[in-house]
Amino acid sequence: MNLAVYNGILRLVTPMIFLRLLWRSRKNPVYRQNWRQRLGYCPLQLQPGCLWIHAVSVGEAQAAEPLVRQLLEHYPKREVLITTTTPTGADHVLKLYGERVHHCYFPIDLDSAIGRFLDRVQPSLLLMMETEIWPNLLRQCIDRGIPSLLANARLSAKSAQRYRKLSGLTREVFGWIDRIAAQSEADAARFVELGVPAQRVRVIGSLKFDLSLPASLFEQAEALRRRLGPQRPLWVAASTREGEEGLVLQAHRRLLASLPEALLILVPRHPERFDGVEALCRQQAFRVQRRSQAVQCQADTQVYLADSMGELPLLLATADAAFVGGSLVPLGGHNVLEAAVLGRPVVFGPHMFNFAAISELLLEEGAARQVADPAALAQVMGDWLKDANARQQVGERGRQVVEKNRGAGLRLLQLVQELLSETGAKAP
Repeated sequence: MNLAVYNGILRLVTPMIFLRLLWRSRKNPVYRQNWRQRLGYCPLQLQPGCLWIHAVSVGEAQAAEPLVRQLLEHYPKREVLITTTTPTGADHVLKLYGERVHHCYFPIDLDSAIGRFLDRVQPSLLLMMETEIWPNLLRQCIDRGIPSLLANARLSAKSAQRYRKLSGLTREVFGWIDRIAAQSEADAARFVELGVPAQRVRVIGSLKFDLSLPASLFEQAEALRRRLGPQRPLWVAASTREGEEGLVLQAHRRLLASLPEALLILVPRHPERFDGVEALCRQQAFRVQRRSQAVQCQADTQVYLADSMGELPLLLATADAAFVGGSLVPLGGHNVLEAAVLGRPVVFGPHMFNFAAISELLLEEGAARQVADPAALAQVMGDWLKDANARQQVGERGRQVVEKNRGAGLRLLQLVQELLSETGAKAP
């Protein structure tokens, strides 16, 4: 495939992109809004030379938080723009930064939409989070002299294999990226194998280790724990995905056989699925309460459905132990460090290819457990909930792993400074 073929296919599928937004808006009406922004019509009035960060959704926006803090501190006179693809990502940006940064939706990678957006925004730097690689965007940045940086970059063996099938386009597009800040040596090696010049690739570690905790988090967690039941064994299933809640409920059913007081905090990944997950719990005869509908958790409640956004750190801090979703189904997992930084023992399923290096590190340090099915999940969770010393030891190892691997944010800031210096785009 070459760029001309890519553009032909993209023009054909663009109507389907909007049909998909319309379909998703059935459960989340926000998907019907801001369609002009997705065609490059940015409503913001920015000074030329902003720092542009693209973060697809909540996970990427959260991962970018250490870097955004550094940029706001080191470049106080330069505006920061964050684009997201999803409404949940947009909400999270607002929650994290308020009016300290600007936000709009990321344009579809059509030549016309990208050109319209860049004419309006005129950034001095494009920083893409993790795996966001868009051919027309990168080509126009090259044409306009806008340096690009792929930050917190990861590339699984599976993804690298897919890129190899498009080697003609892949080598050309990857050659347009000025710097790649890879999470691990393995990620860096895969980028180089796909044609990125080795001198453009740096291994800086993962921004996800640079987590910061609100000062009041544990105080809030203690208050929530009192409402849920201070003596109850409590575990959280975080960021669960479609097809996974049923497996988690199987594990909880097994757990209740030996720990009838146990409470599961169930946290689905996407808000449009809250109603469906509640219905599934009731179909399986679990007594369920929604966080939005009850302040005090009833003593006989078995599943506490967290139908809220942006509260995952609070819920993890409240629980005794955590399962991280997207991993019992083949979706690559989610960020296990959000539990580890809190000193909570964490368990995940067999599918962690999106967080391979981090999950392997935690396993090597005895700071996490990996399971293959609901029965094994119930066994691990039961062992931890019955033995406070065992879970505290695992949780403390996880916390130490996070502390030892901090610093990626500062290393990434140095790359940003290099690129701005090389292009003459010094901060005002």
